Amino acid sequence: MTTAAEPILQVQNLVKHFPLTQGILFQKQIGAVKAVDGVNFELTQGETLGLVGESGCGKSTVAKLLMNLERATAGQVRYKGEDISKVSGKALRSVRRNIQMVFQDPYTSLNPRMTVADIIGEPYAIHPEAAPKGSAKHRVQELLELVGLNPEHINRYPHQFSGGQRQRIGIARGLALNPEIIICDEPVSALDVSVQAQVINLMEKLQGEFGLSYVFIAHDLSIVRHISDRVAVMYLGKIVEIGTETEIYDHPTHPYTQALLSAVPVPDPAARQHRERIILTGDVPSPANPPSGCRFRTRCWKAQEICAQEEPLLQIRTGLQGHAVHASACHFAEEKDIVHSH
Repeated sequence: MTTAAEPILQVQNLVKHFPLTQGILFQKQIGAVKAVDGVNFELTQGETLGLVGESGCGKSTVAKLLMNLERATAGQVRYKGEDISKVSGKALRSVRRNIQMVFQDPYTSLNPRMTVADIIGEPYAIHPEAAPKGSAKHRVQELLELVGLNPEHINRYPHQFSGGQRQRIGIARGLALNPEIIICDEPVSALDVSVQAQVINLMEKLQGEFGLSYVFIAHDLSIVRHISDRVAVMYLGKIVEIGTETEIYDHPTHPYTQALLSAVPVPDPAARQHRERIILTGDVPSPANPPSGCRFRTRCWKAQEICAQEEPLLQIRTGLQGHAVHASACHFAEEKDIVHSH
């Protein structure tokens, strides 16, 4: 699927801390919420990287940092080798032409007072060079057709469409400027299951046609498996495991990934009997006060003294047969074969 070996997007030690302050007039910083705390990954052209994890682990903050909607506390986001995490003004506008976003909720991400023509055509108002004079309306109609909507509905308002249709409008808006990368922040979580499949199939079709690269953020593991080439698992602001879709889903090595996958429902009763269900104890610690060493140790059945003292690095681990396996941030990483229904 990947066409170029050179990464189109590189994320290096990305950090975002939100200050916690006290007082009304004289505010004093008393701490920080460590929403994203040292994230690294790469994305190549035509590839889909899935980003999964529980609510509150920092996935959406990563999306905002990639889009420069939030300023990073530290680290770099490199697009084609250029650090875009600190650009602003004209330079940021040109970056945003190439990196677009599809938001989570199609009910709030579209302005109810604007027609579909205005919503999808808005990028052309900001980037007039993308649509030669007078061609914007025709381009909008083409985009509607591309995402499977009736081009004649160009003057309708968002409330006249269903949730799935609204998300297609959001995707059409994201495609308007022919971007190379689309950041999808839970793009189907607000939709019915049957509609989810339609939207995912549409995204895969568009990726094939235009060679798009996706960062696909979700908490639904089965959807991520369906669309992703590689998967990164996040826990409390850090990536704890990253590998190909098969490595992560069939041979996870991090206890957190194993617990997540053991919770995915298996419809086949025979397969269900052979599956070990891992129940995690305790709650996710506060990102304002994460545990020392490994952040997952407070809920991990493998935790030992070293886990509290030494933070495990995200690195290639040795599997059960002594061969190298994909990167995992666990001192006691070991492959586990997961029972799926096929």
